[in-house]
Amino acid sequence: MNVARRVAIVTGGAGGIGSALVVRLAREGARVVVTDLDADSARAVSDRVNADHPGSTVSAGADASDTPQIQELIDLAESTFGPVDLYFANAGIAGAPGLDVSEQDWDLSIDVNLRAHIRAAQLLVPRWLERGEGYFVTTASAAGLLTQIGSATYAVTKHAAVGFAEWLSVTYGDRGVRVSCLCPMGVNTRMLTAGKDSGDALGRAATQAVMSAGDVLEPTEVADAVLTAIADERFLILPHEDVLDMYRQKGADYDRWLRGMRRYQSSLLEQE
Repeated sequence: MNVARRVAIVTGGAGGIGSALVVRLAREGARVVVTDLDADSARAVSDRVNADHPGSTVSAGADASDTPQIQELIDLAESTFGPVDLYFANAGIAGAPGLDVSEQDWDLSIDVNLRAHIRAAQLLVPRWLERGEGYFVTTASAAGLLTQIGSATYAVTKHAAVGFAEWLSVTYGDRGVRVSCLCPMGVNTRMLTAGKDSGDALGRAATQAVMSAGDVLEPTEVADAVLTAIADERFLILPHEDVLDMYRQKGADYDRWLRGMRRYQSSLLEQE
């Protein structure tokens, strides 16, 4: 899909990958609703982008996991720019490390990292089927393919996000609904250091695992990879190419991979 003159919604757009996507989309001629829980930061991103590309964005504070608020974002996009062509389900949270996580924390991670995608698709896909096209872009993680040391809530919900994106593509891909799924490793955002700042040894090990597994990319590099994949209408977006080799090794010998992950985790914890 060529994003020029297309209408997009980007959740989690106030910083990191989200704000980089907004900048890249506007540069390519798209019109964008920038949304985030942090309304002021979303507005700042929108103002900064509009200074370079006048009238290309509007902003709104919203909870991307709340159905009525997603509907309000769709309404805003339609009233300002026109029907939504692309939805970037980019908002996400890291989650606390370990098994001793509250029901509330599990619910929050499932809501933000998974149900937000489901609820947006429930609103948008019927419209796209009527129009014959639409594009859903899921921000998951390499943790959705390989599992994350540290946070069970993050690893589980990112696996689920990948699974839902796959299901969307299988179910609607022949009816005009394109789907891409972004699975990066380390990206220079606040989420990268969440484990290090958790005060928990397993959390610190999680951050070290991500930072030592490959290059830490800048959000702009990831946004470039996403826009290239959209142009190619390619499902799996891997800004870190090594993830594909790791994924193949996992599938080739699951037990060996699990043993290796346990050894790797132990080595990280021994450094504490």
